[in-house]
Amino acid sequence: MTRILVTVGAGFIGSCLVEKLAEDKNNSIVIVDDLTTGSKTKIPKSKHKNVVFIKCDVNEWRDISGVMYSQPFDYIFHYAALVGVKRTLDHPVQVLKDLSGIKNLLTFSKNTGVKRVYFSSSSEVYGESINFPQHEETTPLNSRLPYAIVKNASEAYLKSFEQEYGLEYTIFRFFNTYGPRQSKDFVVSRFISRALKNEPIQVYGDGKQMRTFCYIDDNIDATVTAFKKNLYINDVVNIGGNIEITILELAKTIIRLTKSKSKIIHLPPLKEGDMTRRKPDLARMNKLLNRKPVSLEDGLMKVLNNTAHIL
Repeated sequence: MTRILVTVGAGFIGSCLVEKLAEDKNNSIVIVDDLTTGSKTKIPKSKHKNVVFIKCDVNEWRDISGVMYSQPFDYIFHYAALVGVKRTLDHPVQVLKDLSGIKNLLTFSKNTGVKRVYFSSSSEVYGESINFPQHEETTPLNSRLPYAIVKNASEAYLKSFEQEYGLEYTIFRFFNTYGPRQSKDFVVSRFISRALKNEPIQVYGDGKQMRTFCYIDDNIDATVTAFKKNLYINDVVNIGGNIEITILELAKTIIRLTKSKSKIIHLPPLKEGDMTRRKPDLARMNKLLNRKPVSLEDGLMKVLNNTAHIL
């Protein structure tokens, strides 16, 4: 039996990860989530009865210590974080609390026999890049915002604990993952929600910010393959989409696909945090995926076929 801890397993990506891991009856999975942004409704019901939920704040030592000392884990997927550009800009002190979470988990991991920690980092660590595509090793990390700095520091924690204590890690840098369970705090689900209601779609600035979007199945298939095949140990992998599109074009595409009457409204640009371009180097991810990624339009249609969560 492989014992796995998933932090924020009641969130969007975490719950999809748990669902995939639970397909293997030899995996025993414990979800911890304080339900600040997660929901019990997202916790998958496994036919193998191998998923357990515990309400817990990983940033609180007393909370997570009870979980870590009550049962041993072989692997940890640490996906807990305060996310969302506006939320992280509005609550920078709360963002910094996530440093306690990574420190707590790594300290307990080295003392309880955890073999490896998988960490959800972010494209934000690259900051305002000048090198494209953004490569895991050759693109400088020049992040300045609290959220990005915390992710960068967390990566440093993982590398330091490996060097000092031999605790293995794999870092996934996520680039705009979207899918049916995503909350309305994020651009794709927010645009779709407004389009389905024929409400104005708000775009910051001129909307020419370039992004790539990764459908949730591509994210999960790539990361679980890394786990199953023990690939990219003590290494970093970009997890993202392969086609660039402007935010304005994204809004127009969603309006077209939904046959919406929504109008696009331009808001003043964000003062900070809205980078002009994001384009990952996906050579490593492509080896994990070993198939064509889901196209943006196909992914958007999958979301539109399951819209109950965003209406």
